[in-house]
Amino acid sequence: MSEIGRRRSLTRNDHIMARLARAPGLWIAAFAAAAALALILPLRLPLGPNAWDTVVYLDASWRIGFGQVPSIDFFAPVGPLGFYLTAGLDALFPNAQPMLLINWALLPVMLPVLALLAGHVARRSRQQALALALPFLLFAALPINLHSLYPAPGFDGYGFYNRHVALLLYLLIAALLFVRARGLRIALVAALMLALFLTKITGAVAGTVLVGYAALCGRMRLRDAAGAAAIVIAALGLLELATGLVSAYLVDILTLLGLNTGTLLPRFLTVASVKFNVIGPLLALLAALAFASWRDGLPRTLSGWRQLADGPAGWLAAGLVALAFFETQNTGSLEFVGLWPILLPVLSTWWVRKEDRLRPVILVLTLAVALPSAVICLERGMRALMSAPGYAALDVPDLGPLGRVSAKPDIASRAAGMLDHYAAYPESYRDLVRRDLLPSYILYSEIDYQATWLLEVQQAVTAIRGWEGANRRKLNGFFTLDFVDPLNFVLERTPTRAVPVGVDPGRSTPALEPDTLAQLAQTDAILAPKCPPTTAREAIRAHFAGALEGRERIALAPCWDMYLRK
Repeated sequence: MSEIGRRRSLTRNDHIMARLARAPGLWIAAFAAAAALALILPLRLPLGPNAWDTVVYLDASWRIGFGQVPSIDFFAPVGPLGFYLTAGLDALFPNAQPMLLINWALLPVMLPVLALLAGHVARRSRQQALALALPFLLFAALPINLHSLYPAPGFDGYGFYNRHVALLLYLLIAALLFVRARGLRIALVAALMLALFLTKITGAVAGTVLVGYAALCGRMRLRDAAGAAAIVIAALGLLELATGLVSAYLVDILTLLGLNTGTLLPRFLTVASVKFNVIGPLLALLAALAFASWRDGLPRTLSGWRQLADGPAGWLAAGLVALAFFETQNTGSLEFVGLWPILLPVLSTWWVRKEDRLRPVILVLTLAVALPSAVICLERGMRALMSAPGYAALDVPDLGPLGRVSAKPDIASRAAGMLDHYAAYPESYRDLVRRDLLPSYILYSEIDYQATWLLEVQQAVTAIRGWEGANRRKLNGFFTLDFVDPLNFVLERTPTRAVPVGVDPGRSTPALEPDTLAQLAQTDAILAPKCPPTTAREAIRAHFAGALEGRERIALAPCWDMYLRK
């Protein structure tokens, strides 16, 4: 081949590669393939704060496998969609690392929506489609929250449903702003609102605010918004007729509202303080945009005001209100990533206004709103990944995928030492319980405690197997007097019906029903962890005290008591 021919071939190849790199569908497909591969591989991830929250999903998934239905057969603090999708992915990828499995549980819903959205936008502008797709994929990639609770690197095994909702709201805002085809917009809004309702009710409330604002400012016809709402109601009606799940879910929500009291103002202030790196520049950007509108002349007609409300400033204000409301209910999330699709019109509008003196101010403030979330996500994710090779695996051989975590060698060593210490000196920690104090103010957020908890569960598994062998009796199931209950799925036993998944005293502990006590009476073993005694464990023990009556107490292991059904 001649030199000219080679150059032409290289040019064609470069052109093809450039076109592929600008194809949002290819990025989405590559992301899906990479996620599937990661779920197949037996990956070990660095342990992070509150990692035991993963067990809420694993426990619910195990119960679903036995035919139990969330909100009907067990009290759940959130909607059923994440639990069912986790169960489905777990069936496909039984060896998946749980933090990845749960983090990506809603991808089967979200990636098709993203593909439809990006494909529609790409017909007008591939750059705009990429600008919508790539940030979403970045934030969906790893189990990372945008606010750290502990300084050591690690992945966040908590806040899963908050991250799911934050990404669903991102897609909802993008659909409202960028989809022009009425039918597609109605379908996407209906699908996303249904997913929000079945994931977490506060997400659906935030979504309703956004859709209502779209109808108010003329972005979406009122008839179309009503049509989307009708589709959602019809789908929920069919689900209710088939299973009774919707009404049971609403009852759980009302129960949660009764258990969780408090005013919204302190929560808004907490959100503002935690995410001031986004809210501060956002308020400045809103002020600059408002000044630009005043300078250019305010509208004098209703249609003019609606057009102004449908502009970037109006949507930024609406997005701030809706997303801030959602985040007031959360600990651990992808806070305010839903603003990204709104920032795109700001950039595109002000990028071309080269003669406007406000242009550099608007562009800098737009970047100041957008960049902190991306930088934090990348920084925390890369810290965890780059630290992983130097971390040590925990000695939890019987916990299956749940135990495929690692920690700094000194933290792993400390966790083992603390387990022995808790068992040797329980009275010190009982004194703290009497004083209504935890051993540490942020005990559950400390990675060494989460590692100690996993070692405590391993001790229980070893002791149960030893007891069963010595007594020639296989226990039919377990209920653990703790926040989460991993023993049934680890030991593959029958889960108890009518008990909550995730027992958080004062937040997700409804009053005991006669059916709950009756179901617990059929469970062979109720286990009480003791390393260390904590205020929460004692509150849970007191809450379920009626279920312990008539049982034989056995000192199963240094850190465990077993209440055996006679």
